Amino acid sequence: MALMRRSATCLKHSLHLHQIRTFVPTPEHEALRENLLKLIEKEINPRCAQWEKEKRFPAKEVFKILGDAGYLGISKPVEYGGMGLDISYEAVAAEAYAHIDSAGVAMGIGIQCDIATPSLVKHGSEKLKELFLRPTISGEKVACLGVSEVGGGSDVASLRTTARREGDEWVINGGKMWTTNGAQADWMCLLANTSSGDPHKNKSLFCLPMDTPGVNVHRIIDKMGMHASDTAEITFEDARIPQDYLIGEQGKGFLYQMQTFQNERIGIAAGTIAALDRCMAATIEYTSQRKAFGKSILDNQYVHYKLAEFQTELECVRALYYKCIDDFLAGEDITPLATMLKLKSARLARQITDGCLQFWGGMGYTDEVIVSKMHRDLRLMSIGGGADEVMLSILCKYMGISPDMR
Repeated sequence: MALMRRSATCLKHSLHLHQIRTFVPTPEHEALRENLLKLIEKEINPRCAQWEKEKRFPAKEVFKILGDAGYLGISKPVEYGGMGLDISYEAVAAEAYAHIDSAGVAMGIGIQCDIATPSLVKHGSEKLKELFLRPTISGEKVACLGVSEVGGGSDVASLRTTARREGDEWVINGGKMWTTNGAQADWMCLLANTSSGDPHKNKSLFCLPMDTPGVNVHRIIDKMGMHASDTAEITFEDARIPQDYLIGEQGKGFLYQMQTFQNERIGIAAGTIAALDRCMAATIEYTSQRKAFGKSILDNQYVHYKLAEFQTELECVRALYYKCIDDFLAGEDITPLATMLKLKSARLARQITDGCLQFWGGMGYTDEVIVSKMHRDLRLMSIGGGADEVMLSILCKYMGISPDMR
């Protein structure tokens, strides 16, 4: 019994499970959401079907529209063109982007806003912020992130790309995989090895212009979902950049990137939850109208009970999402809760989209309806941004039950 009590206490402290606060969107949050939704409906959604077929959206054009309206720098410093707001406003924007009729477009925007730039904001020099951050916020430059590599995505510590110091330059060799926006990007936030030794302390971040000689888009990857998002494999062959294109301190890149991942996981969950709201609403509407055996599909007890279960699960994840925002704003370590949020929202996306698709019958198996697009697009959530298995590994370490901690 004593052992059980000690274990429970340890788990409570290690997972940061303490006072529950409740994030409530303010009128300012709702005004941002409403205005962004209007822009999406006017400027983006009418062309999504075309971009899905073409398997690429015009990033520079779309980002310029969003940049002119201020939406690419919601939480970025005012002195570089941002709004200077906190992460809760970025989360509300991510919810709004889930109403874009192409998840690939929403993902590309997320890379521009929340993935490629946070380390530059926190640790970059004034020169780098002027050269790369300001035009990214304005939408004049498209950004991408270079972390994952061939044969290794979630295992960041094992990456093999190198940046060797030679005089007043860095010489970069290697390659990156799964690079969202990669074929259209103007610059990459690149993580590379700058020394040998401890894989958690030998990496550094750089701003890498994509027109640098030796940087090549090796191929565009054809995917089962996220069709409008270009995903590229990039190679580097003796690509040279100035020594002051280093972000922050040499050897701190792994740490910087891990910090950024927490923001990413909140953003992923925000978009996923909002997308599942759309999926549920569309399914309820469709099943209430579709008739079979003399009554609507929704009138079958199994169907409306199952939808009630889905809604219950969705509200539980939403509560965890709000909890993560609250803790982040309070300056607390959200790593364990953000990890749980990423894991649970991604798995729930698989469960709800698959279950809802079944209720659409044959129509659910076509490309004509929202549920089929969500089924294929949201499947990425259990892989991208850290696979489910990596999330579980992180949680086990926080719980003190990982094999290498016993």
